[in-house]
Amino acid sequence: QVQLVESGGGLVQAGGSLRLSCAASGRTSGSSNMGWFRQAPGKEREFVAAIGWSTGSTLYADSVKDRFTIARDNAKNTVYLQMNSLKPEDTDVYYCAAGPWLSKQGYTYDYWGQGTQVTVSS
Repeated sequence: QVQLVESGGGLVQAGGSLRLSCAASGRTSGSSNMGWFRQAPGKEREFVAAIGWSTGSTLYADSVKDRFTIARDNAKNTVYLQMNSLKPEDTDVYYCAAGPWLSKQGYTYDYWGQGTQVTVSS
């Protein structure tokens, strides 16, 4: 089992920045690729970014490329999502996920955090 705990969400004005953190614990070796997804009520879950734990390879959604950066600290078993130039349409609940594959597809991730709310005001 892998436990994921997100933090760092909040309210920010458009153009501002936030950094989300996701701390992983438990048996992470088989589910070491990490992703961030977001979802608003009544909307489908949307891929945001992912990182390979051992390779450091990254994937981004086109909507966040050049604004968001995903990074990891292996020593702390923590993945970060630095979000810059935030827009009102970035408002969502952001979820951290862990799985065996570096993927944009949510169904490939086995473990999910509880989510953290990000609200961007105009």
